[in-house]
Amino acid sequence: MPELPEVEVVRRGLDRWISGRTITTAEVLHPRAIRRHLAGAEDFADRLRGVGVTDVRRRGKYLWLPLGNEHALLAHLGMSGQLRVQPDRAPDEKHLRVRVTFTDPAGGELRFVDQRTFGGLSLHPVTADGVPDVIGHIARDPMDPEFDEDAFHAALRRRRTTIKRALLDQSLISGVGNIYADEALWRTGLHYDRPTAGLTRPRTAELVTHIREVMAAALAVGGTSFDSLYVNVNGQSGYFDRSLDVYGREGHPCRRCATPVRRRPWMNRSSYFCPRCQRLPRA
Repeated sequence: MPELPEVEVVRRGLDRWISGRTITTAEVLHPRAIRRHLAGAEDFADRLRGVGVTDVRRRGKYLWLPLGNEHALLAHLGMSGQLRVQPDRAPDEKHLRVRVTFTDPAGGELRFVDQRTFGGLSLHPVTADGVPDVIGHIARDPMDPEFDEDAFHAALRRRRTTIKRALLDQSLISGVGNIYADEALWRTGLHYDRPTAGLTRPRTAELVTHIREVMAAALAVGGTSFDSLYVNVNGQSGYFDRSLDVYGREGHPCRRCATPVRRRPWMNRSSYFCPRCQRLPRA
């Protein structure tokens, strides 16, 4: 599933192309793509018609288009969702689910393509700080200037949990998923099952720094693409998979100490780590 860097790459691409434009039509080609918009496809299209898009925003793994009417068009990419910018009359993609057109002469279409249909689009009111109400519980992400490191550290110390579980808890810190959790933990030298209650403030600060660094590095090369399902708005893949230090590198030598990287099943996922650099402290 796309994590913060991949979603931010899409946001930046959309923002350059869509901000300040007015929607002409919205065509729903598969009802599952708007299943979270409970009023249905006709209402979805009617409420978008003639509405101006001011900019494109993100919190964690969610994108939204503020619509200037106290509502927002919320997008979640799921496992295979793509927001693509295409010229008018370009051939339809095989898994095209929603098409949005615009009134100005620049033309072009915004298309939501989703092979597995786990993602979706929906319309929601926004809160006082401009966030769609259904994601108001999502924490700020570490790239957000208003991310509160002290509050994050205090929350870690209060939780009876382990560090990777905490990093994937979107109510504590958003945007971090399996890939970047493993990468940041390796950089910090923390085992994924280390209890959070024993983390010191400097150790938390080091971890947050490494989360930001690995995400910034991924952003610089378009994110991580393991297959053709994650692409930017122009259909291009990211290249950070070539720079991963542990994720997906089972059996390869650790880049720090040359110990073979291990993989362990974890919460229906996998955790990759170096057994020497990331030792679990004894109880």
